[in-house]
Amino acid sequence: MENAHQLMGLVEHARTLGASRAAIIPAGRIVVNDALADLCRQPRCPNYGLSKSCPPHVAGPSVLRKQLERRTHALFVTIDVPAEMIDAASLSRSAESRAIFRLLHEIAAGMEKAAIEAGFGNAQAYAGGSCKQIFCDDDDACLALKGAGTCRYPQYARPSMSGFGIDVARLFKTCGWEMRWVSPGHGGPPVPMASICGLVLV
Repeated sequence: MENAHQLMGLVEHARTLGASRAAIIPAGRIVVNDALADLCRQPRCPNYGLSKSCPPHVAGPSVLRKQLERRTHALFVTIDVPAEMIDAASLSRSAESRAIFRLLHEIAAGMEKAAIEAGFGNAQAYAGGSCKQIFCDDDDACLALKGAGTCRYPQYARPSMSGFGIDVARLFKTCGWEMRWVSPGHGGPPVPMASICGLVLV
């Protein structure tokens, strides 16, 4: 594998930043599906149109496909948490859930920076969830979208994976990963783990 040492270094770095799992995959194995991106619009996602990082304000699947033609690898990362902690669709997402998604964006952004420093100058990160809901839920509007200023969190906020039609289920299959289960501390039955995901093209 070309640049194998640098790529494996990125995997290890992702774990130090808080990723539960991280893997390098060939860029050609990333499946982009227009129908998945269309789900942001119909049925309408509650975050549709609220930020520069979500549809209809992102370039979408066609541009991502062109980017993939110029890449050889990507880093796929997940954070695994008990499924009951994640409320990915609700506008009233809990503070705990927002904190988890914020960590995801921070990891994705951190890996993008690390990849650039490792010599992958065109690294580009994507992450699950709406940056408006994660970082600016208490604000009336996205400043970058409103034209009233620049993004409040440019160092962390990254484009939505959904808006580009990235097939996350296929990424899991490519990595050979399955859903995990965890036993609660009180000794109850195992509960399913939910995975929130990020992707860094290198």
